Formats: sequence, C-alpha cells, structure tokens
Amino acid sequence: MRLGITTPVLSMVPGTDATWELDGTIEDVATVATAAERLGYDFLTCAEHVVVPTGVAGERGSRYWDPLATLGYLAAVTAQISLATNVVVLGYHHPLEIAKRYGTLDQVSGGRLILGLGVGSLREEFELLGRPFDDRGARADDALRALRASLSERRPEYSGPYYRYADVVMDPCARQDQVPLWIGGRTARSLRRAVELGDGWAPFGIRATDITTMLAAARATPAWAGRNEPLEVVLRNGRPLDPLDDPEGARDIVGRLVDAGATGLQVWFAHRSLAHYLEQLEAMAELVGSERVKQE
Repeated sequence: MRLGITTPVLSMVPGTDATWELDGTIEDVATVATAAERLGYDFLTCAEHVVVPTGVAGERGSRYWDPLATLGYLAAVTAQISLATNVVVLGYHHPLEIAKRYGTLDQVSGGRLILGLGVGSLREEFELLGRPFDDRGARADDALRALRASLSERRPEYSGPYYRYADVVMDPCARQDQVPLWIGGRTARSLRRAVELGDGWAPFGIRATDITTMLAAARATPAWAGRNEPLEVVLRNGRPLDPLDDPEGARDIVGRLVDAGATGLQVWFAHRSLAHYLEQLEAMAELVGSERVKQE
C-alpha cells in the first residue's frame, strides 16, 4: 500500500485548505517533505493550473504552484520520497516538452518521478493558453502514447494522429527505464485511459462505492486482462483525516478506500498550523503502520 500526501501550501481549493497555508513558504513545504520522507511516506504531490479565470476561482481555487519548479526544489532537499505531478494537463504542452522537462526532473531527483497526467476540463484555461479543447481527449490519448515512447529515449520517435517526430535528440531523458504514468480524472473514461495507456489511476471527486463499480467493470475488459503489470489505484479521502483526535474515523475512511480497490492512498488532513500538520503526518504514519502489522 503506497502512502502519499496532498502537499499543503502548493494548491488551495476552497473547503480543503487551512488559514496558515495562505502565508506558507517553500521552506514550510520542504519541512513537510522531509518529515514525510523520514516517516516513510512514499510520495508527495503537486498539481498544475497555469492560470485560473476569476469566475471559477471560487470553485477551483486560485493557487497552484508550478510543479516542475516546485518538485525540482523538493528533489534537492529529499533523497527517497517520490515526486508526483497530480496532474500535469496534457493539452497544455507538446509531449516532447513534457518528456524533456520532466525527464530532466527524473534525472535531478535520481529517478523519483511519478508523472500524473490528466486531460483537463477548464475550457477557459485552454482558451487563454490558445490550446484546442473539443478534441482534448483524443489528443491526450495520442500524447500518452508519445510520452510512453519518448520519456526514457535519447533518440525518441513517434508517429500518431496528432504528434509525429523522428531524427531528434533529447538529452537528458528520464533516468527510469519506464516512468510511472498515473492518470487523473473523475470519469469512467479516465479509468479506461489508465487501463489502456497508464500505470495507475488517481481519480478525484468520486464516491468509494462508485469507484468499486467502475473498477469491477474495468476488470472485465480485454484491456485489463492484457496488462503486463497490475494497475495502481491511488485514492484520496473525500473529507479530511484527523488521525490525532479521531484515529478510528481515520481508520474507517482508509478501510473504505482499501475496500473500494485502493492500492495507494493520497491523504489530506484537518490541520490548523504547520506544527499541527506535522503531528497529523506522524499520527497517520503510525496508524497505517499499525494496520500493516495487523495485516501481516
């Protein structure tokens, strides 16, 4: 069971953030990252939005630190914890741009990149960036195939309906032979995309019961049967965990996610300060560790 965190400070979505995060710094984030690594967490995350139109900021949130710069900094202050984008929006970038930039991050971090990717749903942001929106699903599928063919290749080649290239050099490329690709989203199509083209599925905003149903349907498909490796299913808690003051409640939520099919957890906590967050981080590690011992 992978255990990771929705990193505080880096993004602020109404209803999920804490007041102290408003003035949070990269030093605060580094403190969280090093503590999570020391406590045995497997990964931390950083999301992407380039800009958020003011009309939807109240729903989507308005703060999103750039994942490439942020994770590059965190790579320098950690040594083991994986660095997950959750998610980079495929439609905002050419796949070679993603491959070069995040392949370099994989080199800088010693092979610790998890590349979380999504199709994107904010039409206004696509339009502001001058990117096509209506065919973003098909374009994303092609980009995923291109990334799979290119991330770890110094001489990448690819030919698809949207992206084609050959006779180029990309140096450096990713250090890992196969960078894990986790697909985000909240639809059955995102799960099908993960099964067909990814290594993991990291959905958001879906009830555990619906995830169970969706996974059952996916397991019955030829694409699932044809996979070489099991699909990672990385689930988030829908309401904040409070392992310090409500360990049984936290244990219950984790159990429901595991029952729904989770092979990994991306958790977020109730917290009121950096010190309180660190206490919650430790309490959660102890709670999950005790559950692992019971299972063994």
